[in-house]
Amino acid sequence: MITQKLTAFLALAALFVVPGVSSGTNTADVQPRLIPLTDFFRNPETANYTISPDGEHIAFMKPWENRLNVYVRKVGEQAETRLTGARDRDIAGYAWANKNRIVYVQDTGGDENYRLYAIDLDGSGYKELTPFEGVRAGIVDPLEDNDAEMLIRLNRRDPKVFDVYRIDIATGALELVAENPGNISEWLTDNEGRLRVAVTTDGVQSSLLYRETEKDPFRTVATTDFKNTLDPLFFSFDHQRLYVASNLGRDKTAVYLYDVGAGRLLDLVYEHPEVDVSGLLRSKARKVITGVAFTTDKPQYRFFDPERRRLQEALEARLPGRRVVVTGMSRDERRVIVRTFSDKSLGACYLYEPSSGRLEKLAELSPWLNEAEMADVQPIRFTSRDGLTLHGYLTLPKGAMPVNLPIVVNPHGGPWSRDVWGFDPETQFIANRGMGVLQINFRGSTGYGKAFWAAGFKQWGGKMQDDISDGVQWLVQQGIADPKRIAIYGASYGGYAALAGLAFTPEMYACGIDYVGVSNIFTLLETLPPYWELGRQMMYEMVGDPVKDRELLKQVSPVFHADRIRAPLLVAQGANDPRVKKTESDQIVQALRQRGVAVEYLVKDDEGHGFHNEENRFHFYRRMESFLARHLGSRAESLPPA
Repeated sequence: MITQKLTAFLALAALFVVPGVSSGTNTADVQPRLIPLTDFFRNPETANYTISPDGEHIAFMKPWENRLNVYVRKVGEQAETRLTGARDRDIAGYAWANKNRIVYVQDTGGDENYRLYAIDLDGSGYKELTPFEGVRAGIVDPLEDNDAEMLIRLNRRDPKVFDVYRIDIATGALELVAENPGNISEWLTDNEGRLRVAVTTDGVQSSLLYRETEKDPFRTVATTDFKNTLDPLFFSFDHQRLYVASNLGRDKTAVYLYDVGAGRLLDLVYEHPEVDVSGLLRSKARKVITGVAFTTDKPQYRFFDPERRRLQEALEARLPGRRVVVTGMSRDERRVIVRTFSDKSLGACYLYEPSSGRLEKLAELSPWLNEAEMADVQPIRFTSRDGLTLHGYLTLPKGAMPVNLPIVVNPHGGPWSRDVWGFDPETQFIANRGMGVLQINFRGSTGYGKAFWAAGFKQWGGKMQDDISDGVQWLVQQGIADPKRIAIYGASYGGYAALAGLAFTPEMYACGIDYVGVSNIFTLLETLPPYWELGRQMMYEMVGDPVKDRELLKQVSPVFHADRIRAPLLVAQGANDPRVKKTESDQIVQALRQRGVAVEYLVKDDEGHGFHNEENRFHFYRRMESFLARHLGSRAESLPPA
C-alpha cells in the first residue's frame, strides 16, 4: 500500500559473484565522467506512447513548460498537436476514449484526488468530466465498443468506497451503475463491458461476487482470507468463465481458468516453480490467450500462441540486446507499439506493422544518456541469519574496483512490492557519483510466494530490517563495502527502513536519507486515506494493531527511539502527501533536533507522496548529492551550500 513507485513486476535473482575482488585499496581503472545531475532526473524527451483504437493516430506525453503534457500525431506524419496545457503539475496519465477523443487525469499538488478530463484530437471539445472537490476518479472500463461513454469509479458519495458510474465523455453526465454497499474493493466487467464481478473485503477476508447479468443481484461464489488470493484477471471470450491468479492450496501464485458460476478452479494455465505468476496475455482481436509474463531475475515471457511468439521473435531480431515489450496494439492488431528496456537507459519506442515488417523508431526517451557510461545492475543472492534465501540487485560504480566502496543501501517502498531489474535513475546517479547501490527484496516482498510474503507480517523493524542488515554484512564480508562509509536511503516504507536502520543499528550507517517515510506507525494508521479504510484490518494483521500490538509498534517506531540515532539525516517530504502525512517527518525532525542531531529537512508545498515536478526533483537530488559527498566522501558537482 505505501509505495512511491506506480508500477513493479515480480522477480527472482541468481547468485552474483563479483569478479576481480582482491585485497588492497580501491583504485579506479577509468575515472568516469561526472554526468550532470539534471540528465538523470529531467523529464523524458517523450514518453507513454499509445496507439488509437483504429490505428491511425499516436498519442504520447512530452514536456511543455517543464510539465508532461499529452500530444497526438497522425501515423505517417510528423506534425504533432499538443492537447493539454498543464503548467502546475504533470498530467498523471491518459487513455483513448475512442478513436477521436482522449481522457486524462490530474491531481492538485500531489493530493491524489484525480479528476478526469476529456478532449478531442484536434484540441476541441475540452471538458472537465469530474469537477468534484476531494473526490478520486478512476477508469473501470473504457467500453471499447461504445464511443460515447465509459465506466468510471468515484468515491463521491462516500470517501471510503467507490461506486461505478456510466459517464458521457462529451458532457460529463453521470449514471449510477452500481452503488457500493460499503465493502467492495474491486469491480470487473466482462468483454462486452457488463459489470458482472466484484470483490469484497473486511480487511481480513475477501469474497468473490458474481452475477449472470447486470439485472441479477451479486452472489458470493468464494471466500478466502487475505493470505489466500483468488484475483480475477478477466473473462474468457465466451463470457462464462474467469481467468484468475490464485495461490489457493499452493505457495506460488499461478494462473487458472475458473468456473465462476460453480466457484471452482478448472485448468491450470501456467505456474512457475520459483516465482508468482499473474500476468496473463491475450489477443482480443483473435480471441486467443497468447502467453504469460513473469519475472525471475529479469522479466520473462512464456508464449502459448505461435503468432504472438513469432511477433516477439521478429522484434527481438530487429532490436537485439534489449528487453522488448509490446505495450499496445490497434484493435485489429495491424499496428503495434513497442518499447525497449535495459538497465542503462529509459530505452526507445517504436511503431511496428507485423504484416509488412515496417519498424519506425518513434523516440529515444533519454537520448542525452550514454549507455556506455552507465553501470551494470547485477542480480544477487545471499542467506539471512535465520537461513532464508534473499534476492536483490547490486550496482557498482563503473570503472571502480569492487573493494572498500562507499555503499548506499536502498530498501524499496511498499513494503509489499519488490525491486526489479531495469533502469533506475536514482541507482545510476548514485553509481556515477562513485558509490555502490544495494537493493534487497527482504522478506515481506511480493513475487516470491505466500510464505516469503507472510514471513514479513508484523516484522517492520524486526526480521525485515534484519534482512537489510544481513545484506550490508554480506557486502562487507565480500570486501566490496567500506564498513565506515555506508548510507541508507529509501522512500515511503524505504524511508521507514532508513530511519529504523539508523535507530536500531546505529553502528552500521554513516548517514541516512528518509524520503516521505514513516516514523510513527501509530500516527500512520490514524491518518490512512479514507479509501484505504477497507484494508485497515489487513494492515493491522500485516503491520500491527495499535491496541493489541501497542508494545510491538512502539518498539519498532523510530520516533520513540530517536535517542539512539546519532548519524546525520536528510529528510524530504511533500506537504500534501495523503499516504504518509507530513507529521511523520515533522515528528522525527523535531525529536532529533531537540537532541542536537544534525537533520536537514526539505519540504515541498506543491508535492505529495514523492516529488513529481521536475524542479523539485532537481532540488532534492542536489541536496542528496551534497549530503552523501559530505558524509561518504563521494563525488559531486560544484554546488552552492545546502
